[in-house]
Amino acid sequence: MARNARRAAHRRYVGIAVLTAAVLLGATACGDGSAKAAGPGSASTQSPSAGGTLGTGSGSGSPSPTHPAGPPLLLDTIAPADGATVGVAMPVSVEFTHPVAPSAHAAVEQAMKVTTSTPVTGAWHWFGNTRADWRPQNFWPAGTRVTVDARLTGIADGNGRYGIHDYHHAFTIGADWETRVDAPAHTMDVYLDGVRQKHFPIDAGSAQFPTWDGTMAEMEKAPSVHMTSCSVHITCDPANVNFYDVTLPWDVRLTTSGTFVHYSTAHPNPGQSTSHGCIHLSLADSQWFYAHAHQGDPVTVTGTPRGLVPGDNGYAAFTLSWSSWLAGSATGAQQTTS
Repeated sequence: MARNARRAAHRRYVGIAVLTAAVLLGATACGDGSAKAAGPGSASTQSPSAGGTLGTGSGSGSPSPTHPAGPPLLLDTIAPADGATVGVAMPVSVEFTHPVAPSAHAAVEQAMKVTTSTPVTGAWHWFGNTRADWRPQNFWPAGTRVTVDARLTGIADGNGRYGIHDYHHAFTIGADWETRVDAPAHTMDVYLDGVRQKHFPIDAGSAQFPTWDGTMAEMEKAPSVHMTSCSVHITCDPANVNFYDVTLPWDVRLTTSGTFVHYSTAHPNPGQSTSHGCIHLSLADSQWFYAHAHQGDPVTVTGTPRGLVPGDNGYAAFTLSWSSWLAGSATGAQQTTS
């Protein structure tokens, strides 16, 4: 999984450092920079690249007799992991090992069927030519069971490759946990089924290093992460006011580029805009948030000067409006069946 996560992370956001652990691959633009998980239990329970077993299901190992022999069309990852339980903002995210030509997007979308226990309207959206995500128009209903059947055997990618495998993937939507961050007010509110559970003071990004706006699905978490300013090209000079080299606890990652919710020893009493882009909680509050964090739970940030997070910076599908989402689909909106 680490190899797949590196493949997914390396192609985005020049100037971002790479987390060097097998999990928490990516980087952070925040002051508690990029790093590797440390200490007992450092393997994240919420891996963004966990794609289950690829290449399972029916399908031939030989090209279809109606198509010329050629290299295979294969999937690199499917997220979330097969059998996972995730939050209401988690998209289906499919990464191909090689680019799919735009002329083949429609055929590939049609071959990847999404079925749900509760019918929803949703659509595929392409981020470039190697990644396609599927999301419902609105957040998933809690408890929905989702199945993805990618019947790619014999499907052409428009670049001389043909599918040789079908893929079957299934996961479940868990409880409706949602978090809202008001950056100018320095507050975070956490809701379960629409009922507020917690109200926290927070630090958001400073004017120089603002936090992303938008809705970001939580990607993964680790009990501690080693973070350095040098790794994210802020500064390598220990005399610089922005220098840091620390290991901090209770880290929940929001973006591939490295936005986290976590505790900062430099700012133990949050309530300002002092971070390098991350969201800081007090030690006790960060521990509570970590304990209740699940891959796919939405964290929506408003009021920062940075602008909206790109939809493929992690799993930020719901940052895009529905019309913008459909603009990246070759087949348009679909009504799922059970």
